[in-house]
Amino acid sequence: MLSKKTKYGIKALTYLAKQETGVPVSIATISEMENISLKFLESILLTLRKSGLLGSKKGKAGGYYLLKDPKDVKMTMVMRVLEGPIAMVSCVSLNYYEKCADCPDETACAVHHLMIRVRDSNLKIYGETSLADLISY
Repeated sequence: MLSKKTKYGIKALTYLAKQETGVPVSIATISEMENISLKFLESILLTLRKSGLLGSKKGKAGGYYLLKDPKDVKMTMVMRVLEGPIAMVSCVSLNYYEKCADCPDETACAVHHLMIRVRDSNLKIYGETSLADLISY
């Protein structure tokens, strides 16, 4: 299940992608327009800023803005920044692999094989979907 952090992060990024390029949008505006708790949104936007997706400006006319063109922001990056590993189990993760303690042989594990297919399907969809695609809906 998608966490609220990731859901709200995608909503915030989508909102920012619809705004004028490079013009900061206040946290309060994003919070109000996307119906996201201000405190929770602050944490999410800070994570996105630290990842290099967002820039910020302090002061009265400050706020957050996208650092990249929306077509260059793939959902694989967003998901990994906000959600962590894309794989549902660590034994099939491409970036966070760990052997399952309860599985003596991954090659014979039905769950392992199913989760590889799920991971690959998710990666395909996330990799083919950009922020620009989301704002076109």
